[in-house]
Amino acid sequence: MTSEQGYGPDHTSPYGYGLHHVMVAIPPGAEDRCREFYVGLLGMLELTKPPALAARGGLWVRADTLELHLGVEQDFRPARKAHPGIRVQDLDGLAAALTGAGVEVSWDEDGFPGHRRFYAADPVGNRLEFIQRDGAVPTW
Repeated sequence: MTSEQGYGPDHTSPYGYGLHHVMVAIPPGAEDRCREFYVGLLGMLELTKPPALAARGGLWVRADTLELHLGVEQDFRPARKAHPGIRVQDLDGLAAALTGAGVEVSWDEDGFPGHRRFYAADPVGNRLEFIQRDGAVPTW
């Protein structure tokens, strides 16, 4: 049976793993720029952080089954290799929205068989991958 990932089998562990959120680092004072991008452009919802964590700054956002926590890092360096791989159902629509807002989109046409994907950077330079299944189940 092919996994929902689009390749290989699913596997059930005795622990019931699932992804709650992905933490992405941002520099101090970047919340408003990131809010414009993640909420305004990507259409995510800003979540209210618990008071003890809100004092640290940052931003939590959610849409569909994706939750991202944008956490302030004093000695911030953008993640240029490490990145979340974000599934989308309308890859072309998202690419057009990003491009229309002046965000550079870098397509990877043949790097992942059975999938289409592109990379874009958030306002502080973190790499994001947006991916959609396309075509037959890949074999390799």
